[in-house]
Amino acid sequence: MKAMQVISLTLLSVLAVSAEVLRFGRCPKPAVQADFNSSMYIGKWYEIMKLPTFFQKGECGTATYSAKSPGVIGVLNSELLADGSTNSILGSAKVKDPAEPAKLEVSFNASPPGPYWVLSTDYEGHSLVYGCRDYGIFRMEFSWILSREPTIPEETVEELHGILSSIGVDVSKMVPTNQDEAFCSAMSQ
Repeated sequence: MKAMQVISLTLLSVLAVSAEVLRFGRCPKPAVQADFNSSMYIGKWYEIMKLPTFFQKGECGTATYSAKSPGVIGVLNSELLADGSTNSILGSAKVKDPAEPAKLEVSFNASPPGPYWVLSTDYEGHSLVYGCRDYGIFRMEFSWILSREPTIPEETVEELHGILSSIGVDVSKMVPTNQDEAFCSAMSQ
């Protein structure tokens, strides 16, 4: 038992330093987008805000999704780093269970797949994505609010925050992503 406490405290310390959202308790099981249609979801999305992650350090974040094969979506995530360079990573998202197509697992390079659940989308304006992993008595949460445009109406953000709050996500931890056109112009060069 003592060894488990030391491991848990070590994990907590490492993840807290890396700005992850780590909380006590098991992951919730929220409802996902009903009748999710991946062909309507493909295309470019702008990151509006997110829970902090160790693997995203830039601004002007975008996610571009493409059809690869039935049940598989290609993923290209890009961001502008503080030094002015761009960072991109290719991956894929796969439907885990065809009965729940909004529950995808995304993986990049040789990383283990992680949950990418589309909780809400209208396909043309917004998408709310949530993921969570259990680590013993802790859970690590991920969430992104995406938009087809670099901005999104505040009332939409409030509605999406309401969905996250209803499953216990601390939306005060979410950070906005700079999508200013002039600032992000290096992304299109």
